[in-house]
Amino acid sequence: MKILFAASEAVPFIKTGGLADVAGSLPKALAQAGHEVKVILPLYEGVSGEWRSQMTFLKYFNVTLSWRQVYCGIFQLERDGVTYWFVDNEYYFKRWQMYGHFDDCERFAYFSRAVIETPGQLDWWPDIIHCNDWQTALVPIYLKDDSVREERFRSIRTVLSIHNIEYQGRYGRQTLGDLFGLDHGWADDGTILMDGDVNLLKGAILCADAVNAVSPTYANELKMPYFAHRLDGIMRRCGYKLSGVLNGIDVKRYDPAADPHIAVNYSAADMAGKQADKAELQKLMGLRQEPYVPIVGIVSRLVSHKGLDLVCEVLHDMMELPLQMVILGKGDRKYEEFFQWAAQQYSGRMAVRLDYNEELSMAIYAGADLFLMPSKSEPCGLSQMIAMRYGTVPIVRETGGLKDTVSPYESWRDAGNGFTFANYAGSDMLYVIREAVYLYKDYPDAFARLRARAMACDFSWARSAGEYLHIYSTVTGQPWPPAEEPVRTEESAPA
Repeated sequence: MKILFAASEAVPFIKTGGLADVAGSLPKALAQAGHEVKVILPLYEGVSGEWRSQMTFLKYFNVTLSWRQVYCGIFQLERDGVTYWFVDNEYYFKRWQMYGHFDDCERFAYFSRAVIETPGQLDWWPDIIHCNDWQTALVPIYLKDDSVREERFRSIRTVLSIHNIEYQGRYGRQTLGDLFGLDHGWADDGTILMDGDVNLLKGAILCADAVNAVSPTYANELKMPYFAHRLDGIMRRCGYKLSGVLNGIDVKRYDPAADPHIAVNYSAADMAGKQADKAELQKLMGLRQEPYVPIVGIVSRLVSHKGLDLVCEVLHDMMELPLQMVILGKGDRKYEEFFQWAAQQYSGRMAVRLDYNEELSMAIYAGADLFLMPSKSEPCGLSQMIAMRYGTVPIVRETGGLKDTVSPYESWRDAGNGFTFANYAGSDMLYVIREAVYLYKDYPDAFARLRARAMACDFSWARSAGEYLHIYSTVTGQPWPPAEEPVRTEESAPA
């Protein structure tokens, strides 16, 4: 199968969030399954010279964007069996940051046109174009629009993955023709219009051949008004083509036995190194050297939907427990100021770093004992999977991918791989934190077994890739696994 994966970011080239991890790992898993996979993404200014030196310039052509003819250069890089195409246009992509510009709608409309036109320019036609979030939401729409005029586009199928439905690509109605180059009929029939505005994600959900949410629970939640940000009716209408495939993580990259970013390597068979990593984390963050006190780690954007209101609400009660706390992240000013103040109040027991640092995040995953994620909503979440991979037991709220990956600890039958709570309430969160802390301190053998179950969980992309291939085969009609042709013998040959 020929698969074109369109994304606005991908590891290891450029990253702001979990989408980059998916775009960096899923295509590689699909290629290992024997498919021809190409990834197309913008060539941002932030893509380092190290990667640029490995690229080959293929060609340039003009992309048609409404009434404009815009330069498009294509660079290519081969890595891990996957071909990466980088779309070059300095006007749109030579910016100090990837998102948040006044013309994002035009930038990603241009990128979507490049996704549509590049295969024909390079004489490589995909069976599937896998789109991701609103930045590539115009691809299924443009493909439907172009297929009316060009027969070659009619055989291409599209899959849309929703990583966070909160971001929908909403713009004024006047952008439809002048900016996006679409006929007013797309708005008149309601395909792309919502609440008087152009809504790119809505149009993509209606036009794509299959829609995927990044966890089974999130797929169900998107049919509810609380989670769907006004698109619940559309999600229910398209329920026949909606699925939920849980994301995975790169188990080679996140491997405590071989990770070069942590102080001492360790494995499930020999956990001695984790205690050394804990001591190193305490030293690094200025915490007291207390080996028998559990460290609770948070690595997160400091924003409301991550559940930080609950942490602020019961922080003083948490700090009355025999624990230490480490927070890494940046975000809303009110959370940054509160956690800075709290770190001063609990000097030596609580440390805060208002930044995002890859090496420090890995030190927290490796050195902490417990990992807190009390999210209001979490489409999939990768942090809890990484934490479990490093033997750091998660404490999560039962929502989205957190519910699908973390099963609650049950002492009566010694089962589960973490701690969970259902209600969005500080008291419920505090209850399970207290349970986790005292299990760690009073029942170390039970906690060790819990940690071992967490580390044994399979979050590899091989599992998820198989589910995606099933979706691809459903929309293309190609059998999966591919049927083997029968061997013709003399007896079975026609006369």
